[in-house]
Amino acid sequence: MWGPESRAKALEILNTLYGDAQGGGVLARIEAETARHRPALNRQRRHGLTERDTVLITYGNTLTAPGMQPLATLAEFLDSWVGDAVGLVHLLPIFPYSSDDGFSVIDYRQIDPALGDWSDVARVGEHYGLVLDLVLNHCSRSHAWFQGYLRGDAKTRDYFIEADPNDPRLTLVTRPRSSPLLTPVDVHEGGRYWVWTTFSADQVDLNFANPDVLLEMIDLLLFYATQGARIIRLDAVAYLWKELGTACISLEQTHAVVRLLRLVMDTAAPGVQLLTETNVPQSENLSYFGNGDEANLIYQFSLPPLLLHALVCGRTHALTEWASTLPGPPPRATYLNFTASHDGVGLRPLEGLIDDEERDELLRRMRERGGYVSTRSMPDGRDAPYELNISYYSAMDAGDGEDAHMARFLLAQTVALSLRGVPALYIHILLATPNDTAGVERSGHTRAINRRRWDYGELQTLLARPDTPQGIALREMVRRLRIRGRLPQFHPDAAQQILDLEEGLFGLLRTSHEGQPLIALFNFTSETRTVKLPKAVTELAEEWIDALSDQEISLARKGTEVPSYACLWLMPEAHAEF
Repeated sequence: MWGPESRAKALEILNTLYGDAQGGGVLARIEAETARHRPALNRQRRHGLTERDTVLITYGNTLTAPGMQPLATLAEFLDSWVGDAVGLVHLLPIFPYSSDDGFSVIDYRQIDPALGDWSDVARVGEHYGLVLDLVLNHCSRSHAWFQGYLRGDAKTRDYFIEADPNDPRLTLVTRPRSSPLLTPVDVHEGGRYWVWTTFSADQVDLNFANPDVLLEMIDLLLFYATQGARIIRLDAVAYLWKELGTACISLEQTHAVVRLLRLVMDTAAPGVQLLTETNVPQSENLSYFGNGDEANLIYQFSLPPLLLHALVCGRTHALTEWASTLPGPPPRATYLNFTASHDGVGLRPLEGLIDDEERDELLRRMRERGGYVSTRSMPDGRDAPYELNISYYSAMDAGDGEDAHMARFLLAQTVALSLRGVPALYIHILLATPNDTAGVERSGHTRAINRRRWDYGELQTLLARPDTPQGIALREMVRRLRIRGRLPQFHPDAAQQILDLEEGLFGLLRTSHEGQPLIALFNFTSETRTVKLPKAVTELAEEWIDALSDQEISLARKGTEVPSYACLWLMPEAHAEF
């Protein structure tokens, strides 16, 4: 229900974006949209995020089986192999598309028939909270909106952005790719226009300076909430608003749109949370919390490359400094901690955290392990490293044996499970999927290296064996996730303190709302290390037990031995009810 305060806030935003003459009319249309969706929204039940709410990220067709729709196959896998180890499932775009593995959407309301239908999505949603994507920066060239634009339809004539390719102000635009910013298109009257295409010629940017486009996206946001979404991911939202003469990324108008979308959801669908996808340097990424009035969740984009750097180089100084200076999130907001996703490992979030020499050492070692490095165009015409493309499992292979390989892999994931916030696991983490070089050769896209499609029958055979990377990783990750889900110290809002430890070590103290402590310790080196903890930490309890191994651990004054690549979750023995 729109009350006086929410209406006033929304009107202020809309007047800023579209002027006083239009703001009131746009607000009336938003109120009408929320009223139309309210009966379906009222039928949805939602609750806040807890320590049980790990997110599993997956494409709808990662698992395939003869005679089954891929979404049904995914539901079977979740029921048989994952169970209650995760609380939410993030279905990457499941709509009809023309390119970019789903992120060039042709129809935002229909499920790709090659995957299944909305009933298959509902089946996943019976046991798990749903996370759905709103691809709002752009749509496919094949979308009805763009086809209408080409025909000169009055409704969609201003849905897209035209620019002069010779305008010198375009050189200021921040680019996430090395492809052209503008794409020529032939229109109905025989002329040629140049339209804005941030990510590819097939993905045409939408014009949010037209309030009709904003209304379309609000309608979709509410529609996904009626389909049971608990979290909606705003894809590539940083590039949403364009203004010539600026970098056209993270503009104030973009933040205003995010504030408005948050206000709409808080008003119409309380409990549905917004996740902003902004693969940018850390300070810019953090800005999407706003003043507690923008994103409910933001990705920890600096975490995946920092973990790689620490494990590849055996140096934890950058990881520790980053974690120590990370601000606490505002109320009703938190971080999404992850190590890998359907995209590569972003390199811009490393800016200012490690120097170029250390970054280049990391990239060299990743290339040695079969990885690729994609680039983006800089204003001076140079190409700069933008993204590392490699399977996280293959990235952990230093050629020193499978045991050390798996230990490093599990350590990286367990750090992400330990940090304040909500953990998110890409399905290929659970499956220890290696580099899919055949996929890269087949598609011509380096991101395909971490997007393997598994034959479900073949995968089940591997998962059932205790000696395969897939079987080991899935069983151990499910075990750790279930332990985590029973520990209130890992509630998203539980307090966190990063410990000052020696190089090669990493540790933190989590404290539950009831005051129960948990010490997480990690050895990023190939040797057993002695960890000396501050007296104030060791004196929190007399006897400690490791929740991961169920072993008693002594926090003696002389220190505690931590084996190579080991992870410890230490709890006072009196509280050990996991």
